[in-house]
Amino acid sequence: MAGNSRGETVTETTPRLLLVDDDAGLAAMLREFLELQGFRVDVLHDAEAGLARVDADPPDLLVLDVMLPGMSGFEALRVLRQRHDLPVIMLTARGGESDRLVGLMGGADDYLPKPFNPLELAARVRNVLKRSRPAAPAEPEALAAGPLRLDLRRREVAA
Repeated sequence: MAGNSRGETVTETTPRLLLVDDDAGLAAMLREFLELQGFRVDVLHDAEAGLARVDADPPDLLVLDVMLPGMSGFEALRVLRQRHDLPVIMLTARGGESDRLVGLMGGADDYLPKPFNPLELAARVRNVLKRSRPAAPAEPEALAAGPLRLDLRRREVAA
């Protein structure tokens, strides 16, 4: 186990994000900020590398810029949705209504136009992760084995 700069323990259960953005300065700042918020963050700068990383080792959530060199974020999202169902937040300077609709209709879980407050990104990441994680299975009310029945709520056994 390791710690982050806030002294929190980073474990295997700490949500792991992949940030794909070609703006190295912004990506570095976001990585540092999101790590301070309690996430593990990997950064890549082009869509092809991002898709390869997701194929090899899927993160818990992908933050994907739209305007990337080579393959656009929209195209990467289309390819990603053919292979994976992981949560995606689109992050882009293209915040017009038509761009937001293309992203959302293409399978993005959320869409955040630049410029933005990093706290808003962290809140959106938490919310999308919360919705995307499977609910814990409900505890059974009773167990049965042969003629015996154990009522777990009442803590009673009946034959």
